[in-house]
Amino acid sequence: MSDLSKITVLFVEDEQDIRDALEGAIGDEFQSFIMARDGEEGFKKFQKYKPDIVVTDILMPIKDGLEMSKEIKKISRDTPIVVLSAFDEKERLLKAIDIGIDKYLIKPIDADELMNVLNFIGQDLLSLDDTVSLGGDYKFDRSKKVLIKGDTIIPLTKKELLFITILVKNLGVFVLHEEIKKYVWINKNVSDAAIRTFVKRIRSKTSKDFIKNVPGLGYQINTFI
Repeated sequence: MSDLSKITVLFVEDEQDIRDALEGAIGDEFQSFIMARDGEEGFKKFQKYKPDIVVTDILMPIKDGLEMSKEIKKISRDTPIVVLSAFDEKERLLKAIDIGIDKYLIKPIDADELMNVLNFIGQDLLSLDDTVSLGGDYKFDRSKKVLIKGDTIIPLTKKELLFITILVKNLGVFVLHEEIKKYVWINKNVSDAAIRTFVKRIRSKTSKDFIKNVPGLGYQINTFI
């Protein structure tokens, strides 16, 4: 687990009850937990406080979360941004890929789910370890680029390794089909059916529960196996 007490989070959400609930549930885990009610206020607070991580809803008055994120990425490309999205907002998520959003969470979310994601991000920010625990007996060595179960390295092809790498980068959340195609197949024309067959092959090398499918959206590593 990362030391979140060293990290500042900016949480942008227009619904006050959600802001208050999450601040009460997880706010004390961080050095600072800053809140904003819309994208315009969020961007101003980003400039003022320079948070380590931004968590934002998409649909908000005055300025939405994607517009704010685009402005943030222009001045701070490496700041991780987690977008909270309703399941039916796929088109907006596709736009988020071009902006450079780092992670996506489907609403409604709970505090434990968000903390799980923030812990993974915190681990990257603080560079705690090259070896990432993936749940069960699985782990990924980021320096050697190998997937390990127990003490055994799982043999993967180059594309399978790229696929696992992007899922590890996004632990706790899903990765869109379009982002997977862009990263693994370099935008070559590959069908969703071909990806399903590809994932089935990786599951045969790991387990049927290792990779979780989010129907119609993408895939993620199941860290709770």
